[in-house]
Amino acid sequence: MTTPRFILKLSCPDRAGIVHAVTGVLLREGGNIITSHQHGDADHARFFMRIEFEAAAEEAALQAAFAPLAAEFAMDWELVARARRTRVLLLVSKLGHCLNDLLFRVQTGHLPIEIPAIVSNHRDFYQLAASHNIPFHHFPLLAATDEQKAAQEAKIRDVIAENQIDLVVLARYMQILSPELCEHLSGRAINIHHSFLPSFKGAKPYHQAYERGVKLIGATAHYVTSDLDEGPIIEQEVARIDHSMPPEQLVGIGRDMECVALARAIQWHAEHRVLLNGNRTVVFR
Repeated sequence: MTTPRFILKLSCPDRAGIVHAVTGVLLREGGNIITSHQHGDADHARFFMRIEFEAAAEEAALQAAFAPLAAEFAMDWELVARARRTRVLLLVSKLGHCLNDLLFRVQTGHLPIEIPAIVSNHRDFYQLAASHNIPFHHFPLLAATDEQKAAQEAKIRDVIAENQIDLVVLARYMQILSPELCEHLSGRAINIHHSFLPSFKGAKPYHQAYERGVKLIGATAHYVTSDLDEGPIIEQEVARIDHSMPPEQLVGIGRDMECVALARAIQWHAEHRVLLNGNRTVVFR
């Protein structure tokens, strides 16, 4: 019988003895460490750690055993069963390349997540969702008044609650989330921006890059915050370009990068490899 595996990730103020204390708890609970990664941020005096271990114990029992130590060291922490798959809600508008890529990766077993639902403000991809047997929710924003937007976001929050969603992914969802929804989803929502942030924020970033004559373009997957395109960056992908390429060609190149960067970010989040560090992230690959 295979021994269950668990993932522990944590961050806390840096001090001596953290690793000794953490591994001591795991040892007392019969844990056997498989992999361990750690990072100390000297600028902010903060310590980050991710441990994958096996133990013949229940998840709740391990959490209860670790809780006193977490309180003592003022840790932000999470301990989960490795086998549990992250439940992801996909939001999309009228560009479906990221949606299609993610669905294919899940279908072929290359992205270990579950997708219980898809939400869109357009109907364009209901047939694609149906082909993967995933419920499709069409919540239009025709006038996009404040009242309509609030009502539409209330429906999204209902879908999140009803499906026990762990992560919301804006797969080219071309709507700005309200500050209230951003706060509700803090650390649990990922956006793909079609630019190598922090440059070229907002609309038509590839056209902005073309006008500036850049030689590299990119795509950025980041956590969603109420500050547009300012959230902590998880992953970026770049491609070299030259003067002969018009903006439309840059858009085409960019779509491939968007798919890759977004899929990596989702996978690393789902594997509990990403820890927030203020406006930055620590990613244990």
